Amino acid sequence: MDDSQKVDAFIAKQTKWKEKLQQLRAVFQKTELKEEVKWGKPTYTIDGKMVVAMSDFKNHMALWFHQGVFLKDPQNKLINAQEGVTKALRQWRFEEDDKIEPKIVLKYVEEAIANAKAGKEMKPVKKKKVIIPEIFKNAMAKDKLLKESYNKLTPGRQREYAEHISEAKREATQQSRLEKCSKMIKQGVGLHDKYKNC
Repeated sequence: MDDSQKVDAFIAKQTKWKEKLQQLRAVFQKTELKEEVKWGKPTYTIDGKMVVAMSDFKNHMALWFHQGVFLKDPQNKLINAQEGVTKALRQWRFEEDDKIEPKIVLKYVEEAIANAKAGKEMKPVKKKKVIIPEIFKNAMAKDKLLKESYNKLTPGRQREYAEHISEAKREATQQSRLEKCSKMIKQGVGLHDKYKNC
């Protein structure tokens, strides 16, 4: 199955968003963008660069502009869906009663294409290396299970624990934090996981 057939299948299985997805696809097909499927969603690229994608959700569907931060947004349609997390990505949401206006969509898409051709791109910032405090290093050297459990955590979770322990000024506080954190690390949970599910 080629990408075009995959997009056909993606749209065909829709119930709520079928018509809107077809309208948006018709807009993209008027451009020089190449239709592909990435992460199971219709994605439109130029010279290998992702420009825009369509996605379906329970209560809305959306266009994702991969370098949307550079769009002028005269109609005030774009939002940052994850403020503080995503830097370049911008989303244009459509709810059930929203009307697709092909001319306006096309203007946004054409600007996004021009930006991609001009090389406008916000590159991801590489996170700094995790610095493990001495007290934590020593504990892992003595406790094999702690070390193995820590190494299985995602880099983000590793950083959270290392920073939490090292931010304590007094050694006694660092030790206290280390003892509490060790139990959580061995359970494979992140430092802030209990708040993420609230």
